[in-house]
Amino acid sequence: MKKQIFKAIARLNKKILPSYSKKGLDLQKASKLQMALIGWKLWVTKNSLD
Repeated sequence: MKKQIFKAIARLNKKILPSYSKKGLDLQKASKLQMALIGWKLWVTKNSLD
């Protein structure tokens, strides 16, 4: 059940949130909001794969 919820959130993230890796964002120059979005996407992806 938990895994299915995270997979749904991951699909939603992919459609709504920007992809910083495709834009070539330098992590050292990223703003706090960008870092928060990267962390959120990483956390959701990690939980959807477990």
